[in-house]
Amino acid sequence: MTMACFTATFTSTIPLIAVTNSASHKPTRQAPSIVRTLRDTKSETDISCYASRAVQPSELNNGIKNFYDSSSGIWEDIWGEHMHHGYYESEVPLFKGSLSLHQDAQIKMIEEALAWARIPEDESGRPKSVVDIGCGIGGSARYLARKYGAKVHGITLSPRQVQRATEITAAEKFRNQVTFQVADALNQPFPDNEFDLVWSMESGEHMPDKKRFVSELARVAGRGGQILIVTWCHRELLPTETSLKQNEKELLDKICDAYYLPAWCSASRYIQLAEEFGLKEIKTADWSKFVAPFWPAVIGSAISLKGLSGLFKSGWTTIKGALAMALMVQGYRQGLIKYTLITARKP
Repeated sequence: MTMACFTATFTSTIPLIAVTNSASHKPTRQAPSIVRTLRDTKSETDISCYASRAVQPSELNNGIKNFYDSSSGIWEDIWGEHMHHGYYESEVPLFKGSLSLHQDAQIKMIEEALAWARIPEDESGRPKSVVDIGCGIGGSARYLARKYGAKVHGITLSPRQVQRATEITAAEKFRNQVTFQVADALNQPFPDNEFDLVWSMESGEHMPDKKRFVSELARVAGRGGQILIVTWCHRELLPTETSLKQNEKELLDKICDAYYLPAWCSASRYIQLAEEFGLKEIKTADWSKFVAPFWPAVIGSAISLKGLSGLFKSGWTTIKGALAMALMVQGYRQGLIKYTLITARKP
Protein backbone atom coordinates (compact mmCIF):
# COMPACT_ATOMS: atom_id res chain seq x y z
CA MET A 1 0.00 0.00 0.00
CA THR A 2 1.41 3.41 -0.99
CA MET A 3 1.26 6.38 1.38
CA ALA A 4 -1.15 8.14 -1.00
CA CYS A 5 -3.56 5.19 -0.93
CA PHE A 6 -3.19 4.90 2.82
CA THR A 7 -4.07 8.57 3.28
CA ALA A 8 -7.03 8.33 0.91
CA THR A 9 -8.45 5.40 2.84
CA PHE A 10 -8.72 7.64 5.90
CA THR A 11 -9.90 10.89 4.43
CA SER A 12 -12.57 9.49 2.10
CA THR A 13 -14.67 8.17 4.96
CA ILE A 14 -14.43 10.82 7.70
CA PRO A 15 -17.59 12.85 8.37
CA LEU A 16 -17.49 16.38 9.74
CA ILE A 17 -17.72 16.24 13.52
CA ALA A 18 -18.19 19.04 16.01
CA VAL A 19 -19.36 19.20 19.60
CA THR A 20 -20.97 21.76 21.84
CA ASN A 21 -20.76 22.39 25.55
CA SER A 22 -24.45 21.91 26.33
CA ALA A 23 -24.59 18.47 27.97
CA SER A 24 -25.01 17.74 31.66
CA HIS A 25 -23.96 14.69 33.64
CA LYS A 26 -27.33 13.58 34.99
CA PRO A 27 -27.96 9.84 34.44
CA THR A 28 -27.94 8.16 37.84
CA ARG A 29 -29.18 4.84 39.11
CA GLN A 30 -29.07 3.59 42.69
CA ALA A 31 -28.31 -0.08 43.36
CA PRO A 32 -30.50 -2.21 45.63
CA SER A 33 -28.97 -4.02 48.59
CA ILE A 34 -27.57 -7.28 47.24
CA VAL A 35 -25.06 -9.44 49.09
CA ARG A 36 -22.88 -11.66 46.90
CA THR A 37 -19.60 -13.56 47.26
CA LEU A 38 -17.38 -11.67 44.83
CA ARG A 39 -14.53 -14.09 44.23
CA ASP A 40 -16.60 -17.26 43.87
CA THR A 41 -19.21 -15.93 41.44
CA LYS A 42 -19.45 -18.18 38.40
CA SER A 43 -18.63 -16.57 35.06
CA GLU A 44 -21.21 -16.76 32.31
CA THR A 45 -21.68 -15.75 28.71
CA ASP A 46 -22.65 -12.12 28.43
CA ILE A 47 -25.82 -12.49 26.38
CA SER A 48 -26.41 -8.74 26.16
CA CYS A 49 -23.18 -8.28 24.20
CA TYR A 50 -22.67 -8.63 20.48
CA ALA A 51 -20.11 -11.23 19.46
CA SER A 52 -20.02 -12.72 15.98
CA ARG A 53 -17.53 -15.47 16.77
CA ALA A 54 -16.10 -17.36 19.69
CA VAL A 55 -12.59 -16.27 20.62
CA GLN A 56 -10.45 -18.21 23.05
CA PRO A 57 -9.17 -16.02 25.93
CA SER A 58 -5.56 -17.01 25.26
CA GLU A 59 -5.89 -16.07 21.59
CA LEU A 60 -7.49 -12.74 22.47
CA ASN A 61 -4.91 -11.90 25.14
CA ASN A 62 -2.07 -12.71 22.78
CA GLY A 63 -3.60 -10.47 20.12
CA ILE A 64 -4.02 -7.61 22.61
CA LYS A 65 -0.44 -8.04 23.82
CA ASN A 66 0.96 -8.00 20.29
CA PHE A 67 -1.19 -5.03 19.28
CA TYR A 68 0.03 -2.84 22.13
CA ASP A 69 3.59 -4.13 21.96
CA SER A 70 3.73 -2.95 18.35
CA SER A 71 1.65 0.24 18.52
CA SER A 72 2.53 1.86 21.86
CA GLY A 73 5.84 3.23 20.61
CA ILE A 74 4.39 5.19 17.71
CA TRP A 75 1.54 6.43 19.90
CA GLU A 76 3.96 7.75 22.52
CA ASP A 77 6.19 9.26 19.86
CA ILE A 78 3.31 11.38 18.52
CA TRP A 79 0.77 11.71 21.35
CA GLY A 80 2.79 11.21 24.52
CA GLU A 81 2.02 9.19 27.63
CA HIS A 82 -1.80 9.17 27.62
CA MET A 83 -3.50 6.50 25.48
CA HIS A 84 -7.17 7.45 25.74
CA HIS A 85 -9.80 9.86 24.40
CA GLY A 86 -9.77 13.56 25.13
CA TYR A 87 -12.61 15.59 26.62
CA TYR A 88 -13.76 18.59 24.54
CA GLU A 89 -16.22 21.27 25.63
CA SER A 90 -16.21 23.28 22.41
CA GLU A 91 -16.15 22.72 18.68
CA VAL A 92 -12.97 21.54 16.97
CA PRO A 93 -13.12 21.65 13.15
CA LEU A 94 -12.15 18.48 11.33
CA PHE A 95 -8.38 17.83 11.43
CA LYS A 96 -7.88 21.17 13.21
CA GLY A 97 -6.45 22.04 16.58
CA SER A 98 -2.86 21.72 17.69
CA LEU A 99 -1.52 18.49 19.12
CA SER A 100 -1.14 20.23 22.47
CA LEU A 101 -4.88 21.06 22.42
CA HIS A 102 -5.71 17.37 22.07
CA GLN A 103 -3.15 16.34 24.70
CA ASP A 104 -4.70 18.87 27.09
CA ALA A 105 -8.08 17.31 26.30
CA GLN A 106 -6.72 13.92 27.43
CA ILE A 107 -5.71 15.42 30.78
CA LYS A 108 -9.12 17.06 31.01
CA MET A 109 -10.73 13.66 30.47
CA ILE A 110 -9.00 12.36 33.60
CA GLU A 111 -10.00 15.41 35.65
CA GLU A 112 -13.59 15.46 34.42
CA ALA A 113 -14.03 11.74 35.04
CA LEU A 114 -12.71 12.05 38.59
CA ALA A 115 -14.97 15.05 39.25
CA TRP A 116 -18.01 13.29 37.79
CA ALA A 117 -17.36 10.26 40.01
CA ARG A 118 -16.86 12.61 43.00
CA ILE A 119 -13.51 11.17 43.98
CA PRO A 120 -12.53 13.13 47.11
CA GLU A 121 -9.56 15.48 46.97
CA ASP A 122 -9.33 16.41 50.64
CA GLU A 123 -6.56 14.92 52.74
CA SER A 124 -8.82 12.64 54.75
CA GLY A 125 -10.92 11.31 51.88
CA ARG A 126 -8.58 11.12 48.89
CA PRO A 127 -7.55 7.65 47.65
CA LYS A 128 -4.25 6.46 49.08
CA SER A 129 -4.01 3.27 47.03
CA VAL A 130 -5.02 2.98 43.37
CA VAL A 131 -4.98 0.24 40.75
CA ASP A 132 -4.89 1.23 37.07
CA ILE A 133 -6.45 -1.57 35.01
CA GLY A 134 -5.02 -1.54 31.49
CA CYS A 135 -2.39 1.05 32.40
CA GLY A 136 -0.77 1.57 29.00
CA ILE A 137 2.59 3.26 29.47
CA GLY A 138 1.52 4.66 32.82
CA GLY A 139 0.17 8.12 31.99
CA SER A 140 -2.93 7.89 34.19
CA ALA A 141 -1.08 6.05 36.96
CA ARG A 142 1.54 8.78 37.31
CA TYR A 143 -1.11 11.50 37.07
CA LEU A 144 -3.17 9.93 39.87
CA ALA A 145 -0.04 9.49 41.99
CA ARG A 146 0.82 13.18 41.60
CA LYS A 147 -2.74 14.35 42.20
CA TYR A 148 -3.50 12.32 45.30
CA GLY A 149 -0.07 11.38 46.63
CA ALA A 150 -1.30 7.80 46.30
CA LYS A 151 0.55 4.59 45.69
CA VAL A 152 -0.53 3.33 42.29
CA HIS A 153 -0.13 -0.09 40.72
CA GLY A 154 -0.74 -0.56 37.00
CA ILE A 155 -1.39 -3.78 35.10
CA THR A 156 -1.40 -4.52 31.38
CA LEU A 157 -1.04 -7.53 29.10
CA SER A 158 1.79 -5.84 27.20
CA PRO A 159 5.40 -6.45 28.40
CA ARG A 160 6.52 -3.58 26.20
CA GLN A 161 4.12 -1.22 27.95
CA VAL A 162 5.32 -2.35 31.37
CA GLN A 163 8.94 -1.79 30.34
CA ARG A 164 8.27 1.67 28.97
CA ALA A 165 5.98 2.67 31.86
CA THR A 166 8.67 1.65 34.33
CA GLU A 167 11.36 3.61 32.44
CA ILE A 168 9.31 6.82 32.38
CA THR A 169 8.30 6.42 36.00
CA ALA A 170 11.89 5.95 37.14
CA ALA A 171 12.96 9.03 35.18
CA GLU A 172 10.24 11.04 36.93
CA LYS A 173 11.34 9.81 40.39
CA PHE A 174 8.14 7.83 41.00
CA ARG A 175 9.76 4.38 41.22
CA ASN A 176 8.70 3.73 44.83
CA GLN A 177 5.23 5.21 44.40
CA VAL A 178 4.07 3.82 41.04
CA THR A 179 4.72 0.27 39.87
CA PHE A 180 3.67 -1.85 36.91
CA GLN A 181 3.40 -5.51 36.02
CA VAL A 182 2.07 -7.82 33.32
CA ALA A 183 -1.22 -9.25 34.56
CA ASP A 184 -4.69 -10.24 33.37
CA ALA A 185 -7.53 -7.97 34.55
CA LEU A 186 -9.78 -11.04 34.77
CA ASN A 187 -7.41 -12.71 37.22
CA GLN A 188 -5.73 -9.91 39.10
CA PRO A 189 -2.72 -10.69 41.35
CA PHE A 190 -4.05 -8.69 44.30
CA PRO A 191 -5.72 -9.65 47.57
CA ASP A 192 -9.34 -8.78 48.32
CA ASN A 193 -10.23 -5.26 49.52
CA GLU A 194 -6.88 -3.79 48.45
CA PHE A 195 -7.49 -0.41 46.75
CA ASP A 196 -9.28 2.84 47.57
CA LEU A 197 -9.75 3.59 43.86
CA VAL A 198 -10.10 1.06 41.05
CA TRP A 199 -9.46 2.94 37.81
CA SER A 200 -10.20 1.46 34.37
CA MET A 201 -9.68 3.96 31.56
CA GLU A 202 -10.66 2.36 28.23
CA SER A 203 -9.76 -1.22 29.06
CA GLY A 204 -13.22 -2.74 29.61
CA GLU A 205 -13.81 -3.04 25.87
CA HIS A 206 -11.00 -5.63 25.73
CA MET A 207 -12.59 -7.89 28.35
CA PRO A 208 -14.19 -11.06 26.93
CA ASP A 209 -16.11 -11.79 30.15
CA LYS A 210 -17.72 -8.60 31.44
CA LYS A 211 -19.14 -10.37 34.46
CA ARG A 212 -15.73 -11.64 35.52
CA PHE A 213 -14.28 -8.20 34.85
CA VAL A 214 -16.71 -6.41 37.15
CA SER A 215 -16.33 -9.19 39.71
CA GLU A 216 -12.57 -8.63 39.84
CA LEU A 217 -12.92 -4.86 40.07
CA ALA A 218 -15.33 -5.30 42.98
CA ARG A 219 -13.12 -7.89 44.67
CA VAL A 220 -9.95 -5.76 44.76
CA ALA A 221 -11.76 -2.57 45.74
CA GLY A 222 -11.48 -1.81 49.44
CA ARG A 223 -14.47 -1.36 51.72
CA GLY A 224 -15.82 2.06 50.91
CA GLY A 225 -13.61 2.18 47.82
CA GLN A 226 -14.68 3.62 44.48
CA ILE A 227 -14.71 1.93 41.07
CA LEU A 228 -14.53 4.09 37.94
CA ILE A 229 -14.87 2.48 34.51
CA VAL A 230 -14.53 4.49 31.30
CA THR A 231 -15.18 2.30 28.31
CA TRP A 232 -16.67 1.86 24.85
CA CYS A 233 -20.21 0.45 24.75
CA HIS A 234 -22.81 -0.08 22.08
CA ARG A 235 -26.12 1.78 22.17
CA GLU A 236 -29.06 0.58 24.23
CA LEU A 237 -31.55 -1.61 22.41
CA LEU A 238 -34.99 -0.20 21.77
CA PRO A 239 -37.97 -1.90 23.47
CA THR A 240 -38.91 -3.44 20.12
CA GLU A 241 -35.40 -4.80 19.42
CA THR A 242 -33.83 -8.08 20.42
CA SER A 243 -30.42 -7.30 18.92
CA LEU A 244 -28.46 -4.66 17.09
CA LYS A 245 -29.15 -4.12 13.41
CA GLN A 246 -27.18 -6.23 10.96
CA ASN A 247 -25.21 -3.28 9.58
CA GLU A 248 -24.34 -2.26 13.15
CA LYS A 249 -23.10 -5.75 13.94
CA GLU A 250 -20.98 -5.73 10.80
CA LEU A 251 -19.41 -2.38 11.71
CA LEU A 252 -18.55 -3.53 15.24
CA ASP A 253 -17.18 -6.75 13.80
CA LYS A 254 -14.68 -4.82 11.68
CA ILE A 255 -13.61 -2.75 14.68
CA CYS A 256 -13.22 -5.91 16.76
CA ASP A 257 -10.94 -7.42 14.13
CA ALA A 258 -8.70 -4.36 14.08
CA TYR A 259 -8.42 -3.72 17.83
CA TYR A 260 -8.67 -7.25 19.23
CA LEU A 261 -11.98 -6.64 20.95
CA PRO A 262 -14.39 -9.36 22.08
CA ALA A 263 -18.09 -8.79 22.77
CA TRP A 264 -19.47 -5.27 23.10
CA CYS A 265 -22.18 -4.51 25.63
CA SER A 266 -24.44 -1.64 26.62
CA ALA A 267 -24.08 0.58 29.67
CA SER A 268 -27.14 -1.05 31.21
CA ARG A 269 -25.26 -4.35 31.31
CA TYR A 270 -22.58 -2.76 33.50
CA ILE A 271 -25.29 -1.38 35.80
CA GLN A 272 -26.84 -4.83 36.03
CA LEU A 273 -23.50 -6.39 36.94
CA ALA A 274 -22.66 -3.69 39.49
CA GLU A 275 -26.02 -4.31 41.16
CA GLU A 276 -25.45 -8.05 41.06
CA PHE A 277 -22.17 -7.70 42.96
CA GLY A 278 -23.73 -5.53 45.64
CA LEU A 279 -22.10 -2.24 44.66
CA LYS A 280 -23.75 1.01 45.75
CA GLU A 281 -24.20 4.56 44.46
CA ILE A 282 -24.10 3.31 40.88
CA LYS A 283 -24.37 5.85 38.11
CA THR A 284 -23.52 6.03 34.44
CA ALA A 285 -23.16 8.70 31.77
CA ASP A 286 -22.77 8.91 28.00
CA TRP A 287 -19.98 11.31 27.07
CA SER A 288 -19.93 10.53 23.34
CA LYS A 289 -20.51 14.17 22.41
CA PHE A 290 -17.53 15.24 24.49
CA VAL A 291 -15.08 12.95 22.68
CA ALA A 292 -16.25 13.50 19.09
CA PRO A 293 -13.14 15.42 17.89
CA PHE A 294 -10.71 12.82 19.17
CA TRP A 295 -10.63 10.19 16.41
CA PRO A 296 -10.39 12.74 13.57
CA ALA A 297 -7.43 14.24 15.45
CA VAL A 298 -5.78 10.82 15.73
CA ILE A 299 -6.37 10.24 12.03
CA GLY A 300 -4.82 13.63 11.27
CA SER A 301 -1.70 12.69 13.23
CA ALA A 302 -1.55 9.30 11.51
CA ILE A 303 -1.50 10.78 8.01
CA SER A 304 1.29 13.20 8.84
CA LEU A 305 4.73 12.34 7.50
CA LYS A 306 5.87 11.33 10.99
CA GLY A 307 2.76 9.26 11.55
CA LEU A 308 2.91 7.43 8.24
CA SER A 309 6.58 6.65 8.71
CA GLY A 310 5.92 5.27 12.18
CA LEU A 311 2.98 3.18 11.01
CA PHE A 312 4.95 1.44 8.29
CA LYS A 313 7.82 0.77 10.69
CA SER A 314 5.40 -0.69 13.28
CA GLY A 315 4.01 -3.31 10.90
CA TRP A 316 0.68 -4.67 9.75
CA THR A 317 -0.96 -5.02 13.18
CA THR A 318 -0.63 -1.28 13.81
CA ILE A 319 -1.56 -0.37 10.23
CA LYS A 320 -4.75 -2.45 10.51
CA GLY A 321 -5.65 -0.57 13.68
CA ALA A 322 -4.98 2.74 11.98
CA LEU A 323 -7.24 1.87 9.06
CA ALA A 324 -10.08 1.16 11.50
CA MET A 325 -10.01 4.70 12.93
CA ALA A 326 -12.55 5.83 10.33
CA LEU A 327 -14.86 3.05 11.49
CA MET A 328 -14.78 4.45 15.03
CA VAL A 329 -15.77 7.86 13.69
CA GLN A 330 -18.60 6.22 11.76
CA GLY A 331 -19.78 4.34 14.83
CA TYR A 332 -19.93 7.50 16.93
CA ARG A 333 -21.66 9.44 14.16
CA GLN A 334 -24.35 6.77 13.83
CA GLY A 335 -24.97 6.69 17.57
CA LEU A 336 -23.88 3.06 17.69
CA ILE A 337 -20.75 3.55 19.83
CA LYS A 338 -21.22 5.18 23.21
CA TYR A 339 -18.36 6.57 25.28
CA THR A 340 -19.55 5.40 28.66
CA LEU A 341 -18.65 6.11 32.27
CA ILE A 342 -19.75 3.87 35.13
CA THR A 343 -18.94 4.45 38.78
CA ALA A 344 -19.92 2.65 41.96
CA ARG A 345 -18.86 2.30 45.58
CA LYS A 346 -18.10 -0.94 47.39
CA PRO A 347 -19.91 -0.97 50.77
